[in-house]
Amino acid sequence: MVRIDAWVWSVRLCKTRSQAAQLCRAGHVKINGESVKPAQAVTVGDNVRVWVNHRERVVEVTQLLSKRVGADVARSAYIDHSPAPRVVPTMPRRDRGAGRPTKKERRQLDRLKGFLP
Repeated sequence: MVRIDAWVWSVRLCKTRSQAAQLCRAGHVKINGESVKPAQAVTVGDNVRVWVNHRERVVEVTQLLSKRVGADVARSAYIDHSPAPRVVPTMPRRDRGAGRPTKKERRQLDRLKGFLP
């Protein structure tokens, strides 16, 4: 039997065990679709959803670990079913006090906005 907070920490889904426990208390860790407390036991075959660093990680438990291990061993303890991270393009920001954009920068902005081919 392994606690969910210890397992999430040992497979390196979060940096510290206290952070893993905090995620559980906040409802950001779910086992088979249900929010769990930090002391909830995890078993092989469970689906674990963790919302960490503005990203949802969906993993299936294949091995129980209670101590932190190397990255290669940690990756073998679960099967990752996470959706691909979305890359959202953002408008470039000019430094404060940089003045008006040059003609070249204006064309780049217009091309990004879709005004120019």
